[in-house]
Amino acid sequence: MFAVSIKMIIFAAQSTNLFFCISMNNDQLLLNANPVVAFLQKPAESLTKADIIKYVRENDIRMINFMYPGGDGKLKTLNFVITNLAYLDTILTCGERVDGSSLFSFIEAGSSDLYVLPRFRTAFLDPFAEIPTLSMLCSFFDKDGQPLASAPEQTLRKASEAFTRTTGMQFEAMGELEYYVISADEEVFPAVDQHGYHESSPYAKTNAFRTKCMKLIAQTGGQIKYGHSEVGNFTLDGLTYEQNEIEFLPVPVEQAADQLMLAKWVIRNLAYEEGYDVTFAPKITTGKAGSGLHIHMRMTRDGRNQMLADGVLSEAARKMIAGMMDVAPAITAFGNKNPTSYFRLVPHQEAPTNVCWGDRNRSVLVRVPLGWAAGVDMSAKANPLEAVQDRDMSGKQTVEMRSPDGSADLYQLLSGLCVACRHGFEMADALEVAARNYVNVNIHDAENADRLSQLAQLPDSCAASADCLERQRSVFEEQGVFSPAMIDGIIAQLRAFDDRTLRADIADNPEEIQKLVERYFHCG
Repeated sequence: MFAVSIKMIIFAAQSTNLFFCISMNNDQLLLNANPVVAFLQKPAESLTKADIIKYVRENDIRMINFMYPGGDGKLKTLNFVITNLAYLDTILTCGERVDGSSLFSFIEAGSSDLYVLPRFRTAFLDPFAEIPTLSMLCSFFDKDGQPLASAPEQTLRKASEAFTRTTGMQFEAMGELEYYVISADEEVFPAVDQHGYHESSPYAKTNAFRTKCMKLIAQTGGQIKYGHSEVGNFTLDGLTYEQNEIEFLPVPVEQAADQLMLAKWVIRNLAYEEGYDVTFAPKITTGKAGSGLHIHMRMTRDGRNQMLADGVLSEAARKMIAGMMDVAPAITAFGNKNPTSYFRLVPHQEAPTNVCWGDRNRSVLVRVPLGWAAGVDMSAKANPLEAVQDRDMSGKQTVEMRSPDGSADLYQLLSGLCVACRHGFEMADALEVAARNYVNVNIHDAENADRLSQLAQLPDSCAASADCLERQRSVFEEQGVFSPAMIDGIIAQLRAFDDRTLRADIADNPEEIQKLVERYFHCG
């Protein structure tokens, strides 16, 4: 009888645990902001063609949108009106043909046809369409039905796979998306110039706009960490400029690029609807905060973060950083894509100019932010009624690359960072490189001038970035990640700006700087 009772208790406990796990999974699906996921009760990565057809049929979807990035870094859209299920099945199975030469500079007009095929896991209900519309991001394929080697999403997929082959780990990333919202100037509750960090309304006037953006980004599948107002705020020519930031959660690197691409699309569309203008431009005007696109990264194995070991930065993490130190100048070719980028990357500002890294140090290129590694239950200290919990918080540790900005080609940038971090594991002297480039002081202070003189510098123009990429292109072409044609195209694109001395030439000419800003105002 006793043995039977024990078995019953064990069975009940197992059943309860199983029920709890199922309930947790169901709760995550029920609360999912993406209407497609919530309706189908399946995680996005598990969606199939049958699921898409079911959603279309049962939700009166009348239009399908295929969306994909072009060579200018912006999303393109192809619309389909759905009049019968046979046609729906055809476009989901076969995709459609597009003119690649109008999308990418590296494709010649004489052989320009490409296929675009939807990735079902990216499906979302278009929040801006009057007609019920389901949208999906697409992959590019060539005439032989093979993934296009130089396509943005294919390059990132190859980078991710090469990282895993070399390290046995998965590469995850997330972005800090900074942007300015521009509106008519208001005199009530004026903000303090350049003191907008985490400001609340009514001193920050566009907080409500940001939270609407966050809601819609989540509906497209974006995994958002938080949003807040940023440092930058100023008035210019009767307009108010308010800087905002939306930061994401770490996800597999391919998903991270998709999320950022869709987030920029959402922010622009909502701004257009509400009568605002927005810009992701790296620099708006002299003396005011520019907008970066900081990228946080981590490595996981079997779902566990590998950035810490015994509460300190792991050897693997330091190798990862060493790779970024080695090729950091070339990374600007992917993350700083127009001349205004280099008016943000200037000495003695918060944006980095020197190749170095450090803990919690915002004057460095790669920062190791606070990672909840102290082993203290701060919640219990803040809330005395809570019992102290011994909770593993190591999953929160990341490292942050601070040079990229909103002009970046998102897929190139994340591919380049993935390659750079893998490169660290292939460097025989990685740990020495990491140690040599570690900085734990503000390198812009005069007393640290000797240390500063020992550090490599980031490029100061698109042309200089192209030179750096050309010198180190073999790192990015290794394992077939970046195709030679793609590298050639990036170098040519950057050199076409002919900006080698531009920053010095117009540094003291506000009118010329403003013309430059206006030319690249809606970059990326």
